[in-house]
Amino acid sequence: MLATASTLYRRSLGNFLDTIRIVKNRFAVRAARYPEIPWLVWALAWLLLTAAVFLSLDSAAGRMRGERSPGFVHFTDFFTDFGLGGWYLIPAALCLVAANLTDWRSLSRRTRLFVYNWTCLAFLVLCAVGLSGLAVNLLKYGIGRARPLYFDDFGVLSLHPFAMDARFAGFPSGHATTMGAVFGVLLLLFPRRWYVALAITACIASTRVFVGAHYPSDTVAGFGLGLAFAILSGLVFARLGFIFGRPSSKRPERKKTFRLGWPNGARRRELTSRRLSADHP
Repeated sequence: MLATASTLYRRSLGNFLDTIRIVKNRFAVRAARYPEIPWLVWALAWLLLTAAVFLSLDSAAGRMRGERSPGFVHFTDFFTDFGLGGWYLIPAALCLVAANLTDWRSLSRRTRLFVYNWTCLAFLVLCAVGLSGLAVNLLKYGIGRARPLYFDDFGVLSLHPFAMDARFAGFPSGHATTMGAVFGVLLLLFPRRWYVALAITACIASTRVFVGAHYPSDTVAGFGLGLAFAILSGLVFARLGFIFGRPSSKRPERKKTFRLGWPNGARRRELTSRRLSADHP
């Protein structure tokens, strides 16, 4: 038992140090070249949309709390739980722990690629969802906006900075931030299906309004915050060569070798043929 624990410890430490070394080396040799994304334009659009929603919808949402049918609230209450970060952070963390304890040198090339791709995905989710979750908690308690449940007592814009009370932790929405980060990850991985990902994640984020936990502007602000963290994480991953190639256009492009399914022989032969064609035009 002690020998097994010692072996796992040495393997875990070795894998961790190898990962740190790879990341440091890639940061050192790869120049910080990122797409020219108009961040200021997008940030201004996000702020203006949040302000427009605040002015047009928040007061109505505060007045309508408690007026929705119990069946509808129960329905939305079921789906709103999918905005909890644990649904995404716990599987990602478990995947990274498993990868950290894996003896990579004993794996076949096909298995190593499969495990590597899932490990990179878990790391991306952990960065996008986890970092945005930390940021939104700092913001929401620092701003201290009262939730719609206390609309009659405090109104639509009552701020209690650093009250450290869940009643005054409405802006931005943490659930919506998680959904924005999930949408960002899906957008980077499956850009052609962005509208499907947007529809699902936006609907889940909007349930925070229907259950009376947040105003509409809280969810818009949170969704944009999570999306920004996901895109930034993708850009850093592209620089490191994880999942994405070096970005040369408006966004990171997923590598052809990144596949979450088990690599089959036909696909491997196709990739080999492409490499040979590229090497010998």
